Amino acid sequence: MPLPPDFFLIGAPKAGTSALHSALARHPGLHLSPIKEPKYYLCGDSPPPAYKGPGDAHSNQEWVWQRGRYLDLFAGAPDGVPRGESTPFYLYNRDARRRIAVDNPDAKLVAVLRDPVDRAYSNWMHLWMDGLEPVADVVEAVRREPARLDAGWAPFWHYQGLGMYGRQVADLLDHFPREQVLLLRYKQLVDEPLATLDRVCTFLGVTSAPVDEVPQDNSRRFVQQGPRTKALSSVIRTGATVAQFFPPEVWRKVSKPLVDQLQRGGDPSRPRLTPEQRETLLEPHLPDIELLERVSGESFADWKGYRDGGTFGSRRAKEGAGA
Repeated sequence: MPLPPDFFLIGAPKAGTSALHSALARHPGLHLSPIKEPKYYLCGDSPPPAYKGPGDAHSNQEWVWQRGRYLDLFAGAPDGVPRGESTPFYLYNRDARRRIAVDNPDAKLVAVLRDPVDRAYSNWMHLWMDGLEPVADVVEAVRREPARLDAGWAPFWHYQGLGMYGRQVADLLDHFPREQVLLLRYKQLVDEPLATLDRVCTFLGVTSAPVDEVPQDNSRRFVQQGPRTKALSSVIRTGATVAQFFPPEVWRKVSKPLVDQLQRGGDPSRPRLTPEQRETLLEPHLPDIELLERVSGESFADWKGYRDGGTFGSRRAKEGAGA
């Protein structure tokens, strides 16, 4: 019977985990699960919680929560090849951290940490541009987070909570020795992708990856608020609710033209947070950033002030401009 994975990309959401997974999946000395984000350790052999946010019930159908199905994801790995998977919510979920430690206490874990305000903004932007986020202002959406948690919305809606890395890493290090945990910065993945990839490969015990780039992270065009956006988004949210009664592939097929239509004519450049917005969103994170600095032994001073931030798209745009 297949054993649990040897390594995990555990987070954070909207911090380049998809890009890192794609790059590592091309390495012949590694086996990545063919399904990204199986989410098995979020629920541990029980069906997913009945989350109630827009689209949550539909998304729950894609969780691989049965142990046999989960372990089958690694059955095709050659002997001796490290096996891994990527579920960026494992860093956030206390029960997931505990379950992984019980199932494989020798596992290696990679976490990519992104400026928590930039991460929250990207998270909100993702859901807004997919027509699922009903609130057109990120600050107001974050203010509604406690009510959304009480109403049972899924973790991807926890814009602020997902970025509280200090408490997450502190608890992670209660379950795993420091040498089994690799903390990366999203900035490193953006600015030095190949060097960062080499660092991950060394940590996992394999040679440098024979790839020439880290694939671009998920990106969407910015959609302005307006009657058209409101109408299409309402249809998408209603459709996602109905879709829980059908196989996931049905809604993917039906929703794609709706989302494409919503994003048609959108702006590839996203509005930047104002200094006032950033200050408002940053303030609750400051004590947690200090905790992260204590438990990690690293400085995160660059997160404590205003800056534009960076994405794979913006980095490549700058590279193109300088060519």
